Amino acid sequence: MEKATFGNGCFWCTEAVFQELEGVEKVESGYAGGPEENPTYKQVCSGTTGHAEVLQITYDPQKISYAELLEVFWKTHDPTTLNQQGNDVGPQYRSIVLYHNEEQKQLAEQYKQELDASGAFNSPIVTTIEPLTRYYPAEDYHQNYFNTHGHEPYCSFVIRPKVDKFRQVFKDKLKPAAAK
Repeated sequence: MEKATFGNGCFWCTEAVFQELEGVEKVESGYAGGPEENPTYKQVCSGTTGHAEVLQITYDPQKISYAELLEVFWKTHDPTTLNQQGNDVGPQYRSIVLYHNEEQKQLAEQYKQELDASGAFNSPIVTTIEPLTRYYPAEDYHQNYFNTHGHEPYCSFVIRPKVDKFRQVFKDKLKPAAAK
């Protein structure tokens, strides 16, 4: 198993997407990218800790590659908005790839460069690519959020449309249960 760490907005929304990928064994919401030790959700939401809401993804590279995870990362959020995803505003919602090794760094930088050069977006990509120095798991109530709170309005109106779109675009990469 290997790990990937991405921040692409609210972790409730992005966790639901990555959980459905074949080869992904675990998705954990957490905080990374800032100097504050053991931050709480309330502290991170204040925008003063330097941390972003991130996902730490444990995956089987025999079933899904880091490059495929990057593809999902880039295509399931807007990497051109600085410190914002939809209505979520602040540095804690920034677009960030936190690499675990030199190979991940090179793949992320290459993908970003190619995507920027392709003209896929009308604005430049602002995603930062940084080494993962520290990662802190989010509080238990943030884990598996969409699957346990799918009936709540935020999940119905914000997360579900994102998951439905993801399922259409990446139907060939879904776990069998998610493909139904």
